[in-house]
Amino acid sequence: MRKFLNRYRYFLLAVALLLATLMLYSYNLRQKGATTFFERAVLTLAAPLQSSIDASTDYLTDLWKNYLWLVDTRQRNLQLEKENRELRASLRQVEEFRLQNERLRHLLGFVDDIDRPALPAQVIGEDASSWARTVIVDKGSLSGLRDGLPVVSAEGVVGRVIKTAPNSARVLLLTDASSAVAALVQRTRTRGVARGLGVDLSLDYALRKADIVEGDLLVTSGMGGIFPKGLTIGRVTQIKKDEFGLFQEVKATPAADFSHLEEVLIILGEDE
Repeated sequence: MRKFLNRYRYFLLAVALLLATLMLYSYNLRQKGATTFFERAVLTLAAPLQSSIDASTDYLTDLWKNYLWLVDTRQRNLQLEKENRELRASLRQVEEFRLQNERLRHLLGFVDDIDRPALPAQVIGEDASSWARTVIVDKGSLSGLRDGLPVVSAEGVVGRVIKTAPNSARVLLLTDASSAVAALVQRTRTRGVARGLGVDLSLDYALRKADIVEGDLLVTSGMGGIFPKGLTIGRVTQIKKDEFGLFQEVKATPAADFSHLEEVLIILGEDE
């Protein structure tokens, strides 16, 4: 304490003298009935200064209040924007779940139609190169998958399993050049083999005199021991008949949309 007093003694003395002067001046004002010339001069000179000090104080006070209000408003806006982003993300997630559930309901309805044990799977990878058209699903040998099992979607035939791992499997798509499925023209029961052309399909070995028109539905014939009978393959889009020849050229569009393939069904066994 003594060290503090010694260090600031002049400053404290000046403050004390100033306070004493102000108290004395205030006391004199209360005691005197009239204001002296000196006091009037002091008041006259001090009035503008006091007014400026008051105005500056009010301005700074308002500026500080407005600054604090703006800071608070900005913080609230940032918080609201964050909550808005989170709500939008939640809504997108809910919408994605709704669409996924709708697709799964279609697949479950398809299971009832084929009356076969089947396993749903998610498409987790795709290879659409010029060499092969395959997809990878998230089920494998640990789930009972093996090579050769047929793979379908709610729209129609997708392909067949060609390679399995414990937790994944590779599916050869119907449109791959090495893919072939025994098929029927549903309307006339004309037989043929649906082969992949990369994007579309061809119906090989359809006799030239067979009744086939654009729009005819192609379905699996059940022959070959892979796909159950009656699964949708695609629709005829083009027909060409040569004057001479045994077969006609038939092209078709696959029923399954391979560019938007997300969930599939893998048919596990024979009829129960």
